[in-house]
Amino acid sequence: NDYKKLSMQCKDFVVGLLDLCRNTEEVEAILNGDVEIHHSGGDHGRPNLSRLKLAIKYDVKKFVAHPNCQQQLLSIWYENLSGLRQQTTAVKFLVVLAVAIGLPFLALIYWFAPCSKMGKIMRGPFMKFVAHAASFTIFLGLLVMNAADRFEGTKLLPNETSTDNAKQLFRMKTSCFSWMEMLIISWVIGMIWTECKEIWTQGPKEYLFELWNMLDFGMLAIFAASFIARFMAFWHASKAQSIIDANDTLKDLTKVTLGDNVKYYNLARIKWDPSDPQIISEGLYAIAVVLSFSRIAYILPANESFGPLQISLGRTVKDIFKFMVIFIMVFVAFMIGMFNLYSYYIGAKQNEAFTTVEESFKTLFWAIFGLSEVKSVVINYNHKFIENIGYVLYGVYNVTMVIVLLNMLIAMINSSFQEIEDDADVEWKFARAKLWFSYFEEGRTLPVPFNLVPSPKSLFYLLLRLKKWISELFQGHKKGFQEDVEMNKFGHSKQSSLRSSEDFQLNSFNNPPRRYQKIMKRLIKRYVLQAQIDKESDEVNEGELNTGTSQPLSMSQDLGPEAELRESWRDGHGKGELKEIKQDISSLRYELLEEKTQNSEDLAELIRKLGEKLSMKPNQEESNR
Repeated sequence: NDYKKLSMQCKDFVVGLLDLCRNTEEVEAILNGDVEIHHSGGDHGRPNLSRLKLAIKYDVKKFVAHPNCQQQLLSIWYENLSGLRQQTTAVKFLVVLAVAIGLPFLALIYWFAPCSKMGKIMRGPFMKFVAHAASFTIFLGLLVMNAADRFEGTKLLPNETSTDNAKQLFRMKTSCFSWMEMLIISWVIGMIWTECKEIWTQGPKEYLFELWNMLDFGMLAIFAASFIARFMAFWHASKAQSIIDANDTLKDLTKVTLGDNVKYYNLARIKWDPSDPQIISEGLYAIAVVLSFSRIAYILPANESFGPLQISLGRTVKDIFKFMVIFIMVFVAFMIGMFNLYSYYIGAKQNEAFTTVEESFKTLFWAIFGLSEVKSVVINYNHKFIENIGYVLYGVYNVTMVIVLLNMLIAMINSSFQEIEDDADVEWKFARAKLWFSYFEEGRTLPVPFNLVPSPKSLFYLLLRLKKWISELFQGHKKGFQEDVEMNKFGHSKQSSLRSSEDFQLNSFNNPPRRYQKIMKRLIKRYVLQAQIDKESDEVNEGELNTGTSQPLSMSQDLGPEAELRESWRDGHGKGELKEIKQDISSLRYELLEEKTQNSEDLAELIRKLGEKLSMKPNQEESNR
């Protein structure tokens, strides 16, 4: 708790500094850090926001959600599209629709002219977000359309087979990839390439700390496993088909007896092995589709209405994971207990509940939702002792799980939702800032699957990196030859380094403070003075409170009701005026001190420039002589 209090003090301090900022320069100094060491612009003059990145990393939510900070983020988000910021939601929706339709043409423009006006617009964070969101929406549409032929039910029953010609095996028709599936594979490969680049830029540690990255990794891994299993099924069927094609005497497969290694690939679905690669592929594909649609929640914080709901959903999932520890402990205890009680009564019960570990798991799991029957504990024979113990254990399980633990989970979820609802604006703006930051970094301009085709810009950067790597390699070889020369010069360099260190100390005294230091010094002075004003006002309030409570009762008793009311109004009015005068004096002192500091800094700067000019004149006269 003590550490949490210290953490809250630090967070309040940075938020207080942001409150005292008066112009954009001061806000940028806080968000970017030392603007002279960390250059504030990237390749396109975009601030690096290093301090804001740390605030997001350490969940300083009030700092990130501060209006000054959000204003800076908004200006970067609508880079090169400042007019779109004031438009209505309908206009923005039309822009999104236009980008989704014209995505291939925009990709072509960026490939061949990345530095053009349209290329600069494409590199803006908002356009990158729209392009990636449109690409993912198209991907979800492909997943839906891939199953469109089975919306009204499949035409081929599980016990039937169908082929295009007499020599074709049934599995050659079912395991081959359709053109829709080939498009889905291209999207998946593009997303895998994007994730690989993120791991390279962020590092494995930072990548794994983000839960959305884990969801992406799981989704893409399951898609890849599904397609590999499908390819293996197609490959085995192709090998069997090549055996058929090699035999020119075979004209119709229905009229000949096939070998076991070929016959299996001509069987109907109900006769396939449970571990058949195509069956495994279909199961994994279904899981990957569910995870793909859940990925929509990643872009919901961009909207003010859906953002808080998505945050509440995420917090609910965390509560469920905490609850799962107690739930699994209780569930496993009753599952093993009921299995030990009824495992000897296979075939002697009204149903198969609790006779195996699998049946025990199914019965207890569905009992949570009220879908299990009471007769699950009844034995057909007169073993009342076992049956009564079964009734007691089953009743205790239902009371513990349904009445106690489930209601505890509901209470936890309500508490988390209420916490987010009480601070919904801060939570949403923080989540939105995290989403925006993922599009502020340079790169990842082209969405999936257009990122698979290397652009001339990426090839140019690759050549520059190769040139830099080769030059560093040659410089490494040259260093070995220069070691002897450096050893000979060691004594001389030691003396010169001592002199240079003395010169550096002298220069450090002469050089004025940097712009960043000036800004932070000014802000901290404001913060300290504001804290002093707040402290003095609190002391005034306490003094007024003590004075009011220490008034003798005899005075109020001597006055009549009207006189007492008039006296209390006069006292309150006088105290209010006194408080306002003290605050005005404190504010005036604060302004005068700040103005004095600014004038002193300006005077020091003028003296420094005058000294430089005076030192330059004798040198010029000597050179003229």
